[in-house]
Amino acid sequence: MRILIACCVVAALAWTVRAEDKPVAPKKPDAEKKAPEKKENKGTKAPAFTLKNIEGKDVSLKDFKGKIVVIEWVNYNCPFVKKHYDKSGNMPALQKKYIGKGVVWIGICSSNPKHRDYRDGKNLKAAAKERGAIYTALLMDADGKIGREYKARTTPHMFIIDKKGYVAYQGAIDSVRSKDPADVKTATNYVSQVVDALLAGKKVPVAATQPYG
Repeated sequence: MRILIACCVVAALAWTVRAEDKPVAPKKPDAEKKAPEKKENKGTKAPAFTLKNIEGKDVSLKDFKGKIVVIEWVNYNCPFVKKHYDKSGNMPALQKKYIGKGVVWIGICSSNPKHRDYRDGKNLKAAAKERGAIYTALLMDADGKIGREYKARTTPHMFIIDKKGYVAYQGAIDSVRSKDPADVKTATNYVSQVVDALLAGKKVPVAATQPYG
Protein backbone atom coordinates (compact mmCIF):
# COMPACT_ATOMS: atom_id res chain seq x y z
CA MET A 1 0.00 0.00 0.00
CA ARG A 2 2.82 2.37 0.95
CA ILE A 3 4.53 1.63 -2.36
CA LEU A 4 1.28 2.37 -4.24
CA ILE A 5 0.81 5.69 -2.40
CA ALA A 6 4.42 6.65 -3.07
CA CYS A 7 3.97 5.87 -6.76
CA CYS A 8 0.81 8.03 -6.91
CA VAL A 9 2.61 10.94 -5.21
CA VAL A 10 5.55 10.67 -7.64
CA ALA A 11 3.17 10.48 -10.58
CA ALA A 12 1.29 13.56 -9.32
CA LEU A 13 4.53 15.50 -8.88
CA ALA A 14 5.69 14.47 -12.32
CA TRP A 15 2.43 15.67 -13.85
CA THR A 16 2.74 18.99 -11.97
CA VAL A 17 6.25 19.52 -13.25
CA ARG A 18 5.21 18.74 -16.81
CA ALA A 19 2.28 21.18 -16.51
CA GLU A 20 4.57 23.93 -15.14
CA ASP A 21 7.20 23.25 -17.80
CA LYS A 22 4.67 23.54 -20.57
CA PRO A 23 5.34 26.85 -22.38
CA VAL A 24 2.59 29.37 -21.95
CA ALA A 25 1.49 31.17 -25.08
CA PRO A 26 2.23 34.88 -24.78
CA LYS A 27 -0.76 37.12 -24.44
CA LYS A 28 -1.64 38.94 -27.55
CA PRO A 29 -1.13 42.64 -27.09
CA ASP A 30 -4.23 44.75 -27.21
CA ALA A 31 -4.85 46.26 -30.56
CA GLU A 32 -3.24 49.67 -30.79
CA LYS A 33 -5.77 52.39 -30.40
CA LYS A 34 -5.82 54.61 -33.44
CA ALA A 35 -5.58 58.27 -32.72
CA PRO A 36 -8.70 60.10 -33.84
CA GLU A 37 -8.26 61.54 -37.29
CA LYS A 38 -7.90 65.27 -37.35
CA LYS A 39 -10.57 66.85 -39.45
CA GLU A 40 -9.31 69.39 -41.88
CA ASN A 41 -10.51 72.87 -41.03
CA LYS A 42 -12.01 73.81 -44.36
CA GLY A 43 -13.64 76.99 -43.22
CA THR A 44 -17.05 78.18 -44.32
CA LYS A 45 -18.76 76.98 -47.45
CA ALA A 46 -19.29 79.92 -49.78
CA PRO A 47 -22.99 80.78 -50.09
CA ALA A 48 -24.39 79.84 -53.48
CA PHE A 49 -25.89 82.56 -55.64
CA THR A 50 -27.32 83.38 -59.02
CA LEU A 51 -27.35 87.02 -60.13
CA LYS A 52 -27.88 88.99 -63.31
CA ASN A 53 -24.76 90.30 -64.98
CA ILE A 54 -24.57 93.71 -66.65
CA GLU A 55 -25.88 92.09 -69.84
CA GLY A 56 -28.97 90.77 -68.04
CA LYS A 57 -27.88 87.11 -68.11
CA ASP A 58 -27.88 84.78 -65.11
CA VAL A 59 -24.50 83.91 -63.62
CA SER A 60 -24.16 81.38 -60.80
CA LEU A 61 -21.28 80.64 -58.48
CA LYS A 62 -21.65 76.96 -59.39
CA ASP A 63 -20.68 77.88 -62.97
CA PHE A 64 -17.12 78.18 -61.69
CA LYS A 65 -16.94 74.94 -59.69
CA GLY A 66 -13.38 73.72 -59.21
CA LYS A 67 -11.83 77.15 -59.75
CA ILE A 68 -10.38 79.77 -57.44
CA VAL A 69 -12.86 82.65 -57.29
CA VAL A 70 -12.22 86.21 -56.16
CA ILE A 71 -15.34 88.23 -55.30
CA GLU A 72 -15.00 91.98 -55.07
CA TRP A 73 -17.83 94.12 -53.71
CA VAL A 74 -17.65 97.37 -55.66
CA ASN A 75 -19.08 100.88 -55.69
CA TYR A 76 -17.16 103.12 -58.08
CA ASN A 77 -18.19 106.26 -56.15
CA CYS A 78 -16.55 105.05 -52.95
CA PRO A 79 -13.27 106.94 -52.28
CA PHE A 80 -11.56 103.72 -51.18
CA VAL A 81 -12.57 102.04 -54.43
CA LYS A 82 -11.30 105.07 -56.34
CA LYS A 83 -7.96 104.59 -54.59
CA HIS A 84 -7.59 101.15 -56.15
CA TYR A 85 -9.03 102.07 -59.57
CA ASP A 86 -8.93 105.69 -60.71
CA LYS A 87 -5.84 106.78 -58.82
CA SER A 88 -3.53 103.76 -58.86
CA GLY A 89 -4.82 101.15 -61.28
CA ASN A 90 -4.17 98.56 -58.57
CA MET A 91 -7.42 96.61 -58.87
CA PRO A 92 -7.42 96.29 -62.69
CA ALA A 93 -3.78 95.14 -62.54
CA LEU A 94 -4.69 92.41 -60.05
CA GLN A 95 -7.69 91.36 -62.13
CA LYS A 96 -5.61 91.07 -65.27
CA LYS A 97 -2.82 89.20 -63.52
CA TYR A 98 -4.96 86.54 -61.89
CA ILE A 99 -7.56 86.07 -64.61
CA GLY A 100 -4.54 85.35 -66.80
CA LYS A 101 -3.65 82.54 -64.39
CA GLY A 102 -7.10 80.95 -64.58
CA VAL A 103 -8.62 82.64 -61.54
CA VAL A 104 -12.25 83.78 -61.75
CA TRP A 105 -12.80 87.40 -60.73
CA ILE A 106 -16.36 88.48 -59.97
CA GLY A 107 -17.46 92.02 -59.21
CA ILE A 108 -20.72 92.51 -57.30
CA CYS A 109 -22.54 95.80 -56.92
CA SER A 110 -25.15 95.76 -54.14
CA SER A 111 -26.28 99.39 -54.48
CA ASN A 112 -30.02 99.80 -53.97
CA PRO A 113 -31.94 101.40 -56.88
CA LYS A 114 -32.98 104.22 -54.55
CA HIS A 115 -29.40 104.97 -53.56
CA ARG A 116 -27.57 107.83 -55.25
CA ASP A 117 -24.72 105.47 -56.23
CA TYR A 118 -26.99 103.01 -58.04
CA ARG A 119 -26.19 102.24 -61.67
CA ASP A 120 -28.22 100.07 -64.01
CA GLY A 121 -26.47 97.43 -66.09
CA LYS A 122 -25.66 99.78 -68.96
CA ASN A 123 -24.18 102.49 -66.76
CA LEU A 124 -22.33 100.00 -64.56
CA LYS A 125 -20.74 98.49 -67.66
CA ALA A 126 -19.66 101.94 -68.82
CA ALA A 127 -18.22 102.80 -65.39
CA ALA A 128 -16.23 99.56 -65.29
CA LYS A 129 -14.87 100.13 -68.78
CA GLU A 130 -13.90 103.71 -67.95
CA ARG A 131 -11.82 102.46 -65.03
CA GLY A 132 -10.16 99.64 -66.94
CA ALA A 133 -11.85 96.96 -64.82
CA ILE A 134 -11.45 93.41 -66.07
CA TYR A 135 -13.97 90.93 -64.67
CA THR A 136 -14.93 87.39 -65.45
CA ALA A 137 -18.40 88.66 -64.54
CA LEU A 138 -19.80 91.90 -63.14
CA LEU A 139 -23.04 91.20 -61.29
CA MET A 140 -25.91 93.22 -59.87
CA ASP A 141 -27.30 92.56 -56.40
CA ALA A 142 -29.82 95.38 -56.26
CA ASP A 143 -31.83 93.95 -53.36
CA GLY A 144 -28.64 93.30 -51.37
CA LYS A 145 -29.58 89.70 -50.61
CA ILE A 146 -26.22 88.19 -51.57
CA GLY A 147 -24.35 91.00 -49.86
CA ARG A 148 -26.17 90.16 -46.64
CA GLU A 149 -25.50 86.44 -47.03
CA TYR A 150 -21.80 87.11 -47.41
CA LYS A 151 -21.92 89.86 -44.76
CA ALA A 152 -20.21 92.23 -47.16
CA ARG A 153 -19.82 95.48 -45.23
CA THR A 154 -17.66 97.78 -47.32
CA THR A 155 -16.39 98.48 -50.80
CA PRO A 156 -14.08 96.99 -51.61
CA HIS A 157 -14.79 93.92 -49.45
CA MET A 158 -12.87 90.96 -50.84
CA PHE A 159 -13.75 87.27 -50.67
CA ILE A 160 -11.59 84.46 -52.03
CA ILE A 161 -13.09 81.02 -52.57
CA ASP A 162 -10.89 77.96 -52.99
CA LYS A 163 -11.31 75.19 -55.55
CA LYS A 164 -13.46 73.17 -53.12
CA GLY A 165 -15.94 75.99 -52.68
CA TYR A 166 -14.83 77.21 -49.24
CA VAL A 167 -14.11 80.79 -48.25
CA ALA A 168 -10.33 80.89 -47.94
CA TYR A 169 -10.19 84.59 -47.18
CA GLN A 170 -12.45 87.54 -46.49
CA GLY A 171 -11.59 91.11 -45.62
CA ALA A 172 -9.56 94.05 -46.88
CA ILE A 173 -7.64 94.14 -50.13
CA ASP A 174 -4.51 95.25 -48.28
CA SER A 175 -3.07 96.32 -44.96
CA VAL A 176 -3.27 100.11 -45.21
CA ARG A 177 -6.63 101.67 -44.46
CA SER A 178 -6.43 104.92 -46.36
CA LYS A 179 -7.66 106.80 -49.42
CA ASP A 180 -4.14 107.65 -50.50
CA PRO A 181 -3.11 105.75 -53.66
CA ALA A 182 0.55 106.13 -52.68
CA ASP A 183 -0.05 103.62 -49.88
CA VAL A 184 -0.75 100.84 -52.38
CA LYS A 185 2.96 100.35 -53.04
CA THR A 186 3.92 99.91 -49.39
CA ALA A 187 0.87 97.94 -48.23
CA THR A 188 0.74 94.18 -47.80
CA ASN A 189 -1.68 92.94 -50.44
CA TYR A 190 -3.70 90.20 -48.79
CA VAL A 191 -5.49 89.23 -51.99
CA SER A 192 -2.21 88.55 -53.78
CA GLN A 193 -0.86 86.59 -50.82
CA VAL A 194 -3.90 84.34 -50.57
CA VAL A 195 -4.41 83.74 -54.30
CA ASP A 196 -0.71 82.98 -54.79
CA ALA A 197 -0.84 80.46 -51.95
CA LEU A 198 -3.93 78.75 -53.38
CA LEU A 199 -2.39 78.57 -56.85
CA ALA A 200 0.70 76.96 -55.33
CA GLY A 201 -1.37 74.51 -53.29
CA LYS A 202 -0.13 75.97 -50.02
CA LYS A 203 -1.85 77.03 -46.81
CA VAL A 204 -3.13 80.59 -46.99
CA PRO A 205 -1.11 82.99 -44.81
CA VAL A 206 -4.19 84.85 -43.58
CA ALA A 207 -7.87 83.89 -43.56
CA ALA A 208 -9.58 87.08 -42.44
CA THR A 209 -8.88 90.76 -41.88
CA GLN A 210 -10.96 93.82 -41.08
CA PRO A 211 -12.35 95.22 -44.34
CA TYR A 212 -12.16 98.94 -44.94
CA GLY A 213 -14.09 101.21 -47.25
